[in-house]
Amino acid sequence: MMVGRGEGQPAAGGPAHHIPVLLEEIVSALCVKEGGVYLDGTFGAGGYTSAILARGAEVIALDRDPEAIAGGQSLAAASGGRLRLVEGRFGELDAAALSLGVQGLDGIVLDIGVSSMQIDEAARGFSLRHDAPLDMRMEKKGRTAADILLEDDEETIANILFHYGEERASRRIARAIVADRPTAPYVSTLQLAEMIARVAPAKPGELTHPATRSFQALRIAVNDELGELARGLFAAEAMLAAQGRLVVVTFHSLEDRIVKQFFARRSGRGRAASRLLPGEPAPEAPTFVVTAGQPIVAGEPERFENPRSRSAKLRFGERTGAPARGPDVELLKLTRLPPSRRRRG
Repeated sequence: MMVGRGEGQPAAGGPAHHIPVLLEEIVSALCVKEGGVYLDGTFGAGGYTSAILARGAEVIALDRDPEAIAGGQSLAAASGGRLRLVEGRFGELDAAALSLGVQGLDGIVLDIGVSSMQIDEAARGFSLRHDAPLDMRMEKKGRTAADILLEDDEETIANILFHYGEERASRRIARAIVADRPTAPYVSTLQLAEMIARVAPAKPGELTHPATRSFQALRIAVNDELGELARGLFAAEAMLAAQGRLVVVTFHSLEDRIVKQFFARRSGRGRAASRLLPGEPAPEAPTFVVTAGQPIVAGEPERFENPRSRSAKLRFGERTGAPARGPDVELLKLTRLPPSRRRRG
């Protein structure tokens, strides 16, 4: 999974430079207005927040990573009170905004997945380019990736790798993990990456490391990223004012599917009332208007300058005045692991 949060300046936790993905497209989709109040649910290195502030708006910025919040203090200090930083998950953005006395936001932006600054900090264990503890926790709480590989059964590990990483050799990899762990449990990134390269080597012409999909899957599982995405979408629907904009950037097909389905279901792109069966209730009023021409992807110049933008997809919608619908059972099904079943590999 590619990543894209960050700004073209040194970020918290390291000297690397970061380029925000689809920056102009995001600002355009948000329709940022001077004096408006916006929420950046994935602050990262502050790229999107900085662009919103530059247009005279106020920003509430959330991040579940305490290092990102610490790194944003200088930007908050320079904002003249227009930036408020909150350590927390964007799935709870409604509670965060309400705690600050804010309701009826003019726009919300969510950049889904791990940030580039987290990838570049070797000790966090997100990257297979450096040897580090197999951690992958965004907020440094809860079970690590190493814990999952040590504690979960073979079927569950295989299911995680297959569903969240689309890894066709998931069973083979899970079998090796379970066979090795009594004497050599997987606790480091290179240890796991080298084993995967051995039992499921890259095919001729494949450019990515063979462990890339498995690392993505473990990170999604560790941080409940798909569940967090769904909760964030529901919370955003509840907090946006009429004509407020929700803008979401994803980097993976599972994420994009959830966002696409959310906007489709919330914009009334279903069966017309005239085609309903007798006695079937009429559809609820649309809570979003979604324009054609989506998803928006990076142009060739940006893809060349910033390889992390190549898999980015932007979708957005404008809030109507209809009441928020709350959690959607069908959408939540997309966030969960399906029942285990025999697969190739």
